[in-house]
Amino acid sequence: MSALPRRARTIAKPATPEDELPSFLKSSSEEEEEETYEEEWEPRKKATSKARVPKPKEPRARKAAVTQKKTTVPRKRTKKVVVKEEPQSPLPVAVSGGNKEGVQLKEETKPRSRAKNAAVPPMKNLGLGHSICGLDNVEEPSTSALSKQEVKMEEPEEDYAFDEPPLKKIKSSMHPQGKPVKYEVCAKADEDQKMNWNIVQVLSQRTGIEEWVCANIIRLFQDDNTIPFIARYRKELINNLEADALREVQQTLEELQAVIKKVHSTIQKLKKEAKLSENLLTALLNCKTLEELDHVYGPYKTGSKGTKAQRARQLGLEHAANLLLGNPRELNLLSYVKSNVGGLSNIEEVKSGVQHILADMVAKDKDTLDFIRALCQKRYVCIQSSLSKATSKNANEKDINKFHLYQNFSCNIKNIQHHQILAINRGENLKILTVKINIPDGVKNEFCRWCVNERWRPKAYANPELMELLRYSVEDSYKRLIYPLLCREFRSKLTSDAEKESVMMFGRNLRQLLLMSPVRGRTLMGVDPGYSHGCKLAIISPTSQILHTDVVYLHSGKGFREAEKIRRLLLDHSCGTIVIGNGTACRETEAYFADLIMKKFFAPLDVTYCITNEAGASIYSVSPEACKEMPDLDPNLRSAVSIARRVQDPLAELVKIEPKHIGVGMYQHDVSQTLLKATLDSVVEECVSFVGVDINICSEILLRHIAGLNATRAKNIIEWREKNGPFVNREQLKDVKGLGPKTFQQCAGFIRINQEYIKTFCSCVSLLLSYIYVYIHIYDFGCQSTGRTCGWRS
Repeated sequence: MSALPRRARTIAKPATPEDELPSFLKSSSEEEEEETYEEEWEPRKKATSKARVPKPKEPRARKAAVTQKKTTVPRKRTKKVVVKEEPQSPLPVAVSGGNKEGVQLKEETKPRSRAKNAAVPPMKNLGLGHSICGLDNVEEPSTSALSKQEVKMEEPEEDYAFDEPPLKKIKSSMHPQGKPVKYEVCAKADEDQKMNWNIVQVLSQRTGIEEWVCANIIRLFQDDNTIPFIARYRKELINNLEADALREVQQTLEELQAVIKKVHSTIQKLKKEAKLSENLLTALLNCKTLEELDHVYGPYKTGSKGTKAQRARQLGLEHAANLLLGNPRELNLLSYVKSNVGGLSNIEEVKSGVQHILADMVAKDKDTLDFIRALCQKRYVCIQSSLSKATSKNANEKDINKFHLYQNFSCNIKNIQHHQILAINRGENLKILTVKINIPDGVKNEFCRWCVNERWRPKAYANPELMELLRYSVEDSYKRLIYPLLCREFRSKLTSDAEKESVMMFGRNLRQLLLMSPVRGRTLMGVDPGYSHGCKLAIISPTSQILHTDVVYLHSGKGFREAEKIRRLLLDHSCGTIVIGNGTACRETEAYFADLIMKKFFAPLDVTYCITNEAGASIYSVSPEACKEMPDLDPNLRSAVSIARRVQDPLAELVKIEPKHIGVGMYQHDVSQTLLKATLDSVVEECVSFVGVDINICSEILLRHIAGLNATRAKNIIEWREKNGPFVNREQLKDVKGLGPKTFQQCAGFIRINQEYIKTFCSCVSLLLSYIYVYIHIYDFGCQSTGRTCGWRS
């Protein structure tokens, strides 16, 4: 009878901590269970054995006897069955009778034999990287489906990413630094999007960033993550890259994806036209740039007359070209002569056709092009520009003088500056300059020698006549096909790099302008200077509300009389800061106010002034945003308001203006407008997200530049705010129409909620409700006293 309660205690004890055990302690070995059992019951047995045996000389024999006793006790079997076979119901098994106990003994035989034969991993494989995080190489004991789920649920608890969101845990569980073992291609990149090169490797080569970082960036962009979100909340996955580097990777990735898309559309087009061959398919899949694609696909375009090589192939000379390279002893050019067929009438025409085919094969070969590109990197390749002969007679002398630095210009393509490339391109577009790439003759000689002696050397002996034909083919290929291709590639790369640097410079200047320190808590007077139309004035409050607008004529002989008006306005609104735009009549207006301040004309006010950039203010004053915001103001006065607000809060005001009109760089009309707009919009989004916005007081224009939001979502947020009152917490954003979990994840970290504003708003609303309540009761009391019916009750 004493064994039954003891057995119940034994079974009930391990049932509760089973789920709490670490995964590396859950072993299927029976020896480990025996050791655990001995450690658990050893103190109790030792105490009884010492009480029974007075002699201390035989400790080993007694220990062995005790161990044998423990192995025969069925109590251990019950414990093992409860842990492994029936983890969901241990207590009913413990209280069961003798018949069911026999069933337990039968069921135990299976797991015992399985545990003995199970392959237990060595202790060196049970390190933190595998047993805690991965659990990949550890064989699990034979348990039910529920116990396996419990083991899987324990994995995130042992993660290295402590106190991080669940999404971040999953990405860094195996590799806390974010470095993946292997790049997993997205499901979109199926067989229809495969190329003969790896997009991760090419992206790493072009940007100089490690491959694992490029792989992570690709995955993050595929999941529709924005640059501000990645730069702030996924630093461990991108190796702490800055936003500018991320933007460069994004632009390069878009270029490569555009090449892949165009290549596969070209392949589909050639399939429909039945022009696709195996060699052409390989050449197309090797293309990494649009220039290479145009080089390969150019002869097959619709409407093209075809190349000389294509016409020679149509005459059946491709077999002769293959024989010259493979087995020249069997080649007999005279056998291809046909006097009545054009292009085959004599031996010279046959040689010319074979030469064109060989030249085309050399120009389309990937190894040959890689060799000539590497050769040019080691030599002095320069870009030269000179005055165009046709332009020197007809062009305006003033336009020609603008490019006097580049009328006889030469520079190595490795050392030329980006602004010089943009200037040369502009002169070429205006047909004032003539530009060419100069490759030294040594490159041609070494290339031809390598092709004849190594890459395109015939596999068998060829007579001098055929070797001479091969040399002519290589020289023709270089002069007619490869040299123009190299020139186009160099010009395209120089222009692309110059445009990227110009756009990046635009972004850097714009960021500095947007992140200028604001002048808050002051009443400002904005001045848009002018001569004949006068200087436009606008006084705004510390909360950017328009207090007064006016026009004064300071430079038409009425300066003293207008000074009295300005002094009265400053005193009435307690304005001590004047903001002057840097446009026309800026210096004269500055001298005017400086003279009045020096004479202390505005006493007792201590007035100061500053000059700010007014680029884009005129364009903004007639924009739909300005008309919606200030419908009753004249456009000239709107510009004065914009100038004052630029000093009070630069970020909130400058986001209303299209970035290319702010005037933060040069050659903005020469670079790619699509790239420029995308980059500047990204910089604005980055700056707005960096500063953050108070969602309860910000404007719709400012809100649409938050990461993850657009014009429609910003409008929905404003409508929700007007309908339901201020946002109390970020979770309420999920109730806004059009904001799903992904959008909420992107924008939540860049939105601020001012609790003081909410308290003030709630107190004002409660005060208003109390007034309404008191008014209703007073009116109700008056109706009862006069005997009238209260309309509020109905």
